[in-house]
Amino acid sequence: MCDKTTAEQTSTNPAARDRAAASESGATHVIAAPNTQPVTGSPLTEADARHLRQTFDIARRARTHGNMPFGALLTGPEGEVLIEMENGYFPDLDATAHAERLLATEASKRYREPFLATCTMYSSAEPCAMCAGAIYWTGIGRVVYGLSEHALKTLTGDHPDNPTMDLPSRTVFAAGQKPIAVEGPCLEEEARAVHQGAW
Repeated sequence: MCDKTTAEQTSTNPAARDRAAASESGATHVIAAPNTQPVTGSPLTEADARHLRQTFDIARRARTHGNMPFGALLTGPEGEVLIEMENGYFPDLDATAHAERLLATEASKRYREPFLATCTMYSSAEPCAMCAGAIYWTGIGRVVYGLSEHALKTLTGDHPDNPTMDLPSRTVFAAGQKPIAVEGPCLEEEARAVHQGAW
């Protein structure tokens, strides 16, 4: 089981809190494409665990390419994998090339927000503030992550390649006006193992 919330449940924005309360009562304010249902918070399923473990494999692959060990993937409403992305700092030395941000950018190019509201992003580690912002603007409806930002910061310390902010993604999402279901940390010990020897 993972910690789960809808970002609006913790929002200080009254309209956001109202939408969260409506969502809990069965109503929703996410605009969905025809014949689709918005994603809402739910327990970690076998499919969730499988997809999350796949991000750990993507993160390991990133290390073999000389990048930091982070991976993400996007699934559609039926659980089909739509996009995979690994950290992409090299070869361009792009400090913003986090796996989640790259995935959100690609998702925004391929799909429209009503469809993305029904999708789930899985990430080997909790999206940072920058990536959470990209997820918010892209309109992805659900995020499931492995390692928390807090736990990542304890691993990386003040490493110059990853000065982790330790700002929970839920805090970023709660400042907005879109309900985003967040589940994590999940499978955190497995997620932590991906970083062994990286920092």
